[in-house]
Amino acid sequence: MMTAPKMNPLYRLMLAMASLVLLVLLAGSCADEFIEVPEEDEDDIAGTTFDRSIAIAFGDPEATVSGDVHGIVSVSGNRVTVNNTRDEIILYELSGSSDNGFFKLYSSRKQAIRLSNLILVNPKGAAINNQSGKRTFVLVEGTNSLADGAKYTGTDGEDEKAAFFSEGQLIFSGTGSLTVTARGKAGITSDDYIHFMESPTVKVSTSAGHAVSGKEAVIVSGGQLDVATSADMKKGFSSDSLVRIEGGKTAITVTGSTAYDRKKNKDTGTAGIKADQLFEMLGGDLVIHNSGIGGKGISSDGPGYFKGGTVTITTTGANYGSSNSTPSKGIKVDGDLSFSGTVVSVTSKFHEGISSKGAIDISGGVLYICASDDAINAAGDLTIQGGSVCAWSTGNDGMDANGNLYIKGGLVYAIGTHTPEVALDANTDDNYKLYVQGGTLIAIGGLESDAVLTQSCYAAPWSPNTWYGLTVGLSTFAFKTPASGGDPLVVSGVPTPSLQAGVSVSGGTTLFNGLGVKDGTVSGGASVNLSNYSSTLP
Repeated sequence: MMTAPKMNPLYRLMLAMASLVLLVLLAGSCADEFIEVPEEDEDDIAGTTFDRSIAIAFGDPEATVSGDVHGIVSVSGNRVTVNNTRDEIILYELSGSSDNGFFKLYSSRKQAIRLSNLILVNPKGAAINNQSGKRTFVLVEGTNSLADGAKYTGTDGEDEKAAFFSEGQLIFSGTGSLTVTARGKAGITSDDYIHFMESPTVKVSTSAGHAVSGKEAVIVSGGQLDVATSADMKKGFSSDSLVRIEGGKTAITVTGSTAYDRKKNKDTGTAGIKADQLFEMLGGDLVIHNSGIGGKGISSDGPGYFKGGTVTITTTGANYGSSNSTPSKGIKVDGDLSFSGTVVSVTSKFHEGISSKGAIDISGGVLYICASDDAINAAGDLTIQGGSVCAWSTGNDGMDANGNLYIKGGLVYAIGTHTPEVALDANTDDNYKLYVQGGTLIAIGGLESDAVLTQSCYAAPWSPNTWYGLTVGLSTFAFKTPASGGDPLVVSGVPTPSLQAGVSVSGGTTLFNGLGVKDGTVSGGASVNLSNYSSTLP
C-alpha cells in the first residue's frame, strides 16, 4: 500500500470550508441540478491510499510497462490503454517520450496519474484521454509536455475534447511543470471540475479551443498558471457553473476575435474568464490581457464577488458589430457585483471598464478603473461604502448608475468628460438620485443634477496634469488631475476639507496607477478657494 505525503492541516481545513461554501452556492444557484463538489479533503491526495502503482515509460520502439500484475494495460507501439476493472486504486507513473502515442484510461475507481519528465504527442487526438468519471489526481513532477494533433481522427467515437481530456475531476498538484499545446481542440478539459492545488507550474496554449475548461468548476488554489488561447470565441478559463480564484498566480492571454457561433445562432466573443453561474475572486494573483475584438476580461452570466487577492485586466480589442453589438469590456456580469477586499486594476480601451446588469456594491479593496466609456456602470443601484475607488472615463461618465448612486464612505476619485457627461451619474430620468452621504470625494466633471447632498460638497477650478492635496481632518490625500476632463472639480469630506494646488508629494501609499498618494507628506502649493456646490447643472 502507498500513501501520499501529508498536506498542511491548516490548508486541509481551509479546503474543507471552501468546498462546503461551493456546495451551498452551486446548489442554490442551480435548483434543477445537483453539482458534485469535494467533501472535506477529498481533493487532497494525502488522504488517498493506493493499492499499487503501474509504471509506463514511453519510448522507442514502444512503451514499456512494469507493475501490471493483473494485465490491465495494453500496448500498441506507444498507444497505451488501461482498463481497470478491478476494485483497486492505482497510481499510474508516466515517463519517457513519444511523438506518436497516447495514454487512455478506463476505470470505475479514483486514481492518480504521476507525470514524471513525460513528453507525449498524439497527432490524431488527445495525448491523455481519461474516460473515467472518477476523481483523478494529477501529480506533476519534473518537466512535462503534452500536445494533440490538428485533427482528431483516432477518437473511436468517444468524447474527446482536449489535448488533456477527462470525464471526471482533475486535481493538479506537485512541484514540477507541465506544458500543454493544443492545435485541434482545447488545452485541458474536464466534464466535471478542475482544481489546481499546491504548487505546480502549468502552461497551456491553444489555437482551437478554450485553454482550460471545467464543466462544473475551475478552481485555482495554488500553483502558477500561464494560459493562452488565440481561437475565435474561446476563453482562457471556461465553466458552465463556477470559476473561483483563491490562491496561486494566474496569467491569461486571449487574442481571438468575436465570431458567429452557428450552434448558438449569435455572435460570441472571447473572454479571459467565462463563468456561466458564478465568479469568485478570494485570493491569489490574476492577470488577464484580452486583445480580441469584442473581448472581455472576466464575464459571468450570474453574480461576481471580489473578496481578496489582486486582479489586473487590460482589454485592447475594438468593439464588434454594428452599434457595438459585442462590446469589449474589462469585467461584465449579468447578476450583482460586489467588491470587498480585492485590489483591482482595469483598463478598457474601447468600452466600459466594469458593468453589471444588477447592482454594484463596493465596501472594501482598492479599485482603479480607466475606460473610454463609463468606467463603472450598474443597471441597478451603485453603492460605495468603503474602500478606495478611482473611476476614470476618457469619453463618458466616471460612474453611471441606472438606479440610485450612493456615496456612503471610502475614498472616491471620479473623473468624467464634459457636459452632458459627469463624474457621478444617476438615472434622474426615472426619478433616481445621486446621494452623497459620507466618505471622501473628489469628482472632476461635476455631479448628477438634483443630487441629494447630505454631506456638503464644494466646487473649485482645476488645472490639468497638476498635483493637488486634499486634507480632511488629519488625513491628506494627494491626487493628480488628468490631461482633460469636465468642470468643475468637486470635493467633499467631514470635517470641511481644504485644498492645495501644485503640491509636492513624498512617501505614503501610491494608489490608482500613480494618480493618488494616501497619507504621504504634502508640501508647497497654493491654497484653492472652495465654494458651496450646487447640484443643479446648467
